[in-house]
Amino acid sequence: MGNMHKGNSIDLRENSLQSVRHSLAHLLAIAVLKKFPKAKLGIGPTIENGFYYDFKLPRPLRDEELAEIENTMREVIAQNLDFKGEKLTPQKARSVFKEQPFKLDLIKELVKDKKALTGYRTGTFFDLCRGGHVKNTSEIPHDAFTLTKTAGAYWRGDEKNPMLTRIYGLAFETMADLIAHLAMLAEAEKRDHRKLGQELDLYSISPLVGQGLILWHPKLTQVRNVLEAYWKEKHYRKGYQLVNTPHIANMDLFVISRHLSKYTNSMFPVMLHEYIEGESAPDYQVDEILKPMNCPGHIQIYKSRPHSYRELPLRIGELGTVYRYERAGVLQGLTRVRGFTQDDSHIFCTPEQVIDEVRGVLQIMKEMYALFGFNDYQAYIATRPAKYLGTLKMWNLAEEALKEAARAEGFDYKIDEGEGVFYGPKIDMKVKDSLGREWQLGTVQFDFNQPDHAETTEEEINEFWNLKIFKKKFKTRENAAKHLKKLGRGFNVTYTDRDGSEKQCVMIHRVIFGSMERFMGILIEHFAGAFPLWLAPVQIKILTINDAVIKYGAGVEKQLRDAGYRVELDSRNETIGKKIREAEMQKIPYLLIIGNKEAEARTVAVRARGKGDIGQMTLDAFSAILTKETTNH
Repeated sequence: MGNMHKGNSIDLRENSLQSVRHSLAHLLAIAVLKKFPKAKLGIGPTIENGFYYDFKLPRPLRDEELAEIENTMREVIAQNLDFKGEKLTPQKARSVFKEQPFKLDLIKELVKDKKALTGYRTGTFFDLCRGGHVKNTSEIPHDAFTLTKTAGAYWRGDEKNPMLTRIYGLAFETMADLIAHLAMLAEAEKRDHRKLGQELDLYSISPLVGQGLILWHPKLTQVRNVLEAYWKEKHYRKGYQLVNTPHIANMDLFVISRHLSKYTNSMFPVMLHEYIEGESAPDYQVDEILKPMNCPGHIQIYKSRPHSYRELPLRIGELGTVYRYERAGVLQGLTRVRGFTQDDSHIFCTPEQVIDEVRGVLQIMKEMYALFGFNDYQAYIATRPAKYLGTLKMWNLAEEALKEAARAEGFDYKIDEGEGVFYGPKIDMKVKDSLGREWQLGTVQFDFNQPDHAETTEEEINEFWNLKIFKKKFKTRENAAKHLKKLGRGFNVTYTDRDGSEKQCVMIHRVIFGSMERFMGILIEHFAGAFPLWLAPVQIKILTINDAVIKYGAGVEKQLRDAGYRVELDSRNETIGKKIREAEMQKIPYLLIIGNKEAEARTVAVRARGKGDIGQMTLDAFSAILTKETTNH
């Protein structure tokens, strides 16, 4: 079974490399069945750079057995077998796969959705699949693929379903491409922020605190402080007004914004009260929820007083912490968490100001990404999806504004057709790190939903009433409907125009880094933990050779600290060789070695990261090096 059953699949028949990868997934199934004849088959789609297949096996698979399975796949390739497709009736499909419960589950779904059933035969192996294969196994390069690892995977991604064994593979056009990719993966493993986070004492995650919740240690907190200070200064200079909003809010805030109905499975539970501060609630319970996003709070700040067109654009920014539920299986260090701080900003403006405001955001992106060496990036404009809020005219104007702003700022954008969010089109910025891996960071997003105000529809009432929390809260659909109609949809975000009329604001969401946690994980891997001098948690470490020079070393530390540098003094009774090795492992930019000679001459011996010993010099001369390096960052 290939990608025919995945919603956002690509047409494999139009891509020869994807066809090779898809075909290899079938050969993987053949090889596994040869080793485990009673194995139960799950799905086997292509993924970025390769493929995988899920199996229910009679026992756990050992890593060393992958080579055996891989060799069997090459034996199958050498047999020059054809891939032949055929259409299946539901009855025949159920008969063919009667011993394969996961295939029967897929067949049931496909029949329910009235989708065609097809299968592909390779030798004696037959699989439920929509196609997208090579014509013959001879077309598959036998030396350009490899099996890489196994992992556990719940059937359908649901923790209530059986756990299967997923076998991953890589496949490329040539062996040279495969070798290059494997070298990149080896380098990425060295740079893994989870590994470096532990080695460099940057952060931790405690089960007593909670999964997906980051404990920032002093060093990474220092990096964050530098980053946030830079972010704030940049935004003040660009005309943003910085605010703070609470971590919790009344659930009605997210009912009006419609976040609750659209993203309820990603929101942490509501806390319900029958009373608050001794006063009974009027006709329903008072409730609070951990906020999953900052925008409704920013809207309330905007709406705290009337605004004239003369005050616009109004740019509100916040380093705001939000909370979203992620399944335990997808949590990953700093890059996939449950609590994170977004560098969130919202722009309230008139339609005439839209292009300039989007350009302003793109300018900030370019400046801030360049600072970290992210000079290779691609803009993607996501357009109107099948289901959307707002008028066709609004969408067309917004999409054209994004394109015009991107062109004006020199971005060679690509179109993600139909991938906009239901409430507006957006630009996503994807940057490549030092290993050439692509990460999505910034977003500029129009919102036609929250600034508007509309009556609650019957469809929306049904949508909310299907939520367990609404049934618990309101008891009857009638009560829920009454409350929803009272609230309506959207916040009616307006300004007074030149003619005295009230006009709806254009609202633009935007982030530059995305979240501080995820961006920090990317930075750690981008720099391999060796942060540039201006960003390094410890910029300089002073290493004394003996006790007699500790006093001089402490004086050097004070001078550098008073000058604003982040410096540590290592005066332990250890050999200087050990001190240097340990400090270099911490990837500190500069080490100052102080012995009797340096103390007498009032100098320091300097070691630079990646360069080694760069000589003995006065503290003034060393300070000049620091000033030049930090000034040019």
